[in-house]
Amino acid sequence: MQRLPFPEAEPPDTEHAEAGRKLFAGEVDFLKGVVAMSGLPPADRAEVCFAGRSNVGKSSLINALTGRKALARASNTPGRTQEINYFTLGDSHYLVDLPGYGYANAPLDVVRKWQALLKTYLSGRASLRRAFVLVDARHGVKPVDEEIMALLDRAAVPFQCVLTKTDKIAAGTREKVLAQVRERLAPHPAAYPELILTSSEKGEGLATLRSTIAALGAQQ
Repeated sequence: MQRLPFPEAEPPDTEHAEAGRKLFAGEVDFLKGVVAMSGLPPADRAEVCFAGRSNVGKSSLINALTGRKALARASNTPGRTQEINYFTLGDSHYLVDLPGYGYANAPLDVVRKWQALLKTYLSGRASLRRAFVLVDARHGVKPVDEEIMALLDRAAVPFQCVLTKTDKIAAGTREKVLAQVRERLAPHPAAYPELILTSSEKGEGLATLRSTIAALGAQQ
């Protein structure tokens, strides 16, 4: 039987689940918001970034992962976060919250500046181990998501698709969305070949995502 392309990631075993739990249960702090490459902290540890279009649930997911309700600012106003926000996970990881893309309620010149910053960051950050591209499970991959995926391909940055808000869709719809996501990911050479399905409200997939991030920090 042929294995499905881009299968759902398996839940972590006990050892890896505990490593992920300990990482996110430890010290997690907001470090700084960066508006220019000159403001980036030293590339002295493993770094992962979260990218997603506005209102994909990125802030809610970061808050759920860390168990801190207001660590990342959730907003009902798309495009409000216009900085690259750095968080420290102990002294081993940076977790990076990238500006939301698409449907940005911001002046055009501001949008251009932060899109340019995003591209420069993704192309030039040697310590970046993986980008997590967040896709709303209710809508699947949109053209604006494919733009960021193509950018990651060009930058040779490995990325993994994380579906958010999986609790908001019915079982039948879920399979249709997964089929669409797999089809859209297939042409992208930088796409990591497993999906992580998450729900910030129900906790689905959080242990898997935590353990994945912890393992990336353990790599030399």
